This record gives sequence, C-alpha cells and structure tokens, in this order.
Amino acid sequence: MGLPDNCNLDLHSKWKHGSRNLITDVPGVKVGNVTVNDGDIHTGVTAVLPHEGNIFQDKVMAGVSVINGFGKSIGLLQMDELGTIETPIILTNTLSIGTAWNALTKYMLRQNEDIGVSTGTVNCIITECNDGRMNDIRGLHVTEEHVEEALKRADVDFEEGAVGGGTGMVCLGLKGGIGSSSRIVKVDEKDYTIGALVMSNFGAPGNLVIGGKHYDTSKYDQFPKKDQGSIIMLIATDIPLSERQLKRVSKRAMISLGRVGSYCGDGSGDIAITFTTANRMKHYNEKNILDTKMFFDENIDMVFEAAVEAVEEAIISSLWHAPTMDGIRGRRMLGLQDFIRIYGE
Repeated sequence: MGLPDNCNLDLHSKWKHGSRNLITDVPGVKVGNVTVNDGDIHTGVTAVLPHEGNIFQDKVMAGVSVINGFGKSIGLLQMDELGTIETPIILTNTLSIGTAWNALTKYMLRQNEDIGVSTGTVNCIITECNDGRMNDIRGLHVTEEHVEEALKRADVDFEEGAVGGGTGMVCLGLKGGIGSSSRIVKVDEKDYTIGALVMSNFGAPGNLVIGGKHYDTSKYDQFPKKDQGSIIMLIATDIPLSERQLKRVSKRAMISLGRVGSYCGDGSGDIAITFTTANRMKHYNEKNILDTKMFFDENIDMVFEAAVEAVEEAIISSLWHAPTMDGIRGRRMLGLQDFIRIYGE
C-alpha cells in the first residue's frame, strides 16, 4: 500500500511505484504479520519470504550493510561472508531473537531433512529493534507459535503500521512500525521492481522531515530527545545484481535515513539487507562454475536512486499507517495522522 495518493504528503518521488506499492511487488516475495496487543503487551513478529520455494535449497544472493552496529541481529556474519540468504527473514523485538531463532530453525529442519546430517547447519536471519518504550519487553511474550503463524500468513497483501514486529516501535517522536513501498525501474527496455520493507524504531523527536518539510514532533513527545532505537531496512529486487552490488545498494539506505531526519545516533542500530530473486545459488550443484548476471556498474545509479526512494517512502508509510497507541507505563505515542490533525502541521 505504501503512502496512499490522498495522504497529502509529497516525497517528490521520481520513480513510479508498483501495483501494490509494497515489497511484494517483487515477484515471489511474501510477508506475514502476527500482532500481540494485550494490556501492556505491544509486540509481534513479521516474516519475509524471499521466494515461494525452498529457500535453503535455492538461496538468493544478498548484501548487508551494518550502518550503525548497535543491534543484536542473528545471521548477518555469514550473509556478509557468503553473499546469500537461505531462510526467511524474521523481524521482532530485541529480547525475542532467541525464541525466533528456535522457531525458524525448527521450520527449516522440517523442510530439509539433510540439514545437520548430510550437509551443514542453517544460517537463520533474525532481525530486531527494541520495543521496550511501549511494550513489556521483559515479559518475553513472543512465542515460537507466533513465529510459525507469521510464516504461515505470508502473502502478497499485508498490513502496515503498528503490526507484526513493528507493533511497539517508536520513530522520530511518533508511533513507528512496519512500512513498505516499491519502485519500477526500466532496464534494457524491461520493467524491474525494487521493493522496501522497514521496521522503524529510530530517530530523535523533533527531527522528522517529509519531502523537505520539518515536522516538530517534540511538541508533545515525552521521551529523551536522542536519536536512538534502531531500524531494519529490507530491500528486494528482481534486477540481476552481484553480491557486491547488493551490498552497495544496502549502503545507500543511509541516505533514506538522512532524508527523513536521522543522523544514526549512538544508540541506534541501523541495518540494511538487500537481496535479488534473479540470481539464485543452489545448495547442491553438479557444476563448479556457475552462470550469474550483474548490472553494468557505470549505469547502476538508477538502482541506487530508486532504492533510496523506496526505503524513504517505506519509513514514512510506517508512520502514516500507525495509529496512536497507549503503551506500558502510561506512555502514549501519537500516530502521524493524529499529529498532523492535532498540531496542524
């Protein structure tokens, strides 16, 4: 969905968005959310499937950029070394990464009887942000069943805002959460898609910028005026890119953060992961030399620019779709729409 056309927020986008304006405009990508809202509990799980097949047996090429390393994500080390993703990607809260890893590992073992027997183990990708400002994070309320359900619910249509892993997140002085968007890029007379999904939980109150316009969210915000929290940024595409090029795209996500008012503060974990569905790596192969395609570096700027736009809109979309929430310890975070209505920004 991204930002609806009637939201009156102009990001000055150059590139057209896809039919859904979601990361799932990239063929094969699916997303599922499980939301847990109960009293002081505001948390959940978001699952992203890079394609519809067996991801361990048919890996996607990937690149990761740890923009600021204040984070506890699992699986980034091997991804950076081998340049592949071999499991779905799970997004949840910081203290639930162990539970999510157990659940995703069991999911992968059921699908692949060879793991740990006739082949190696599996590199599960678990990402996180700290939702403790709104959620009873110490209660460890995310269960393995929640992760399993998010994987089962994965589809091309999904909700944004205070849902899934983004349920309890806070961003730039407002209610944050899950946001997504997409861009269409014509390459060699063919349309390709770049999609983004974020879990937004970063930024100092008072720093929000949308389309060059400053929104002073510090007018009401009760939290310390620091850029802290974290953001997970996932970028998917069907453009053939090498692992090196995918890492380069991930690095550009920092520009999206700057556009919306972040300076990647000391206490913020900012991580970008980019993958392509066009270049696959079979777990087993009879040949030692493999054929892959890559982009001509001299002309790759169009990919960089469209990816930056997609991530920027995904961040704003996470705010736009998140309603005002009352969290733990009496903390209230306004949604972007309520903030604009109340303060006339």
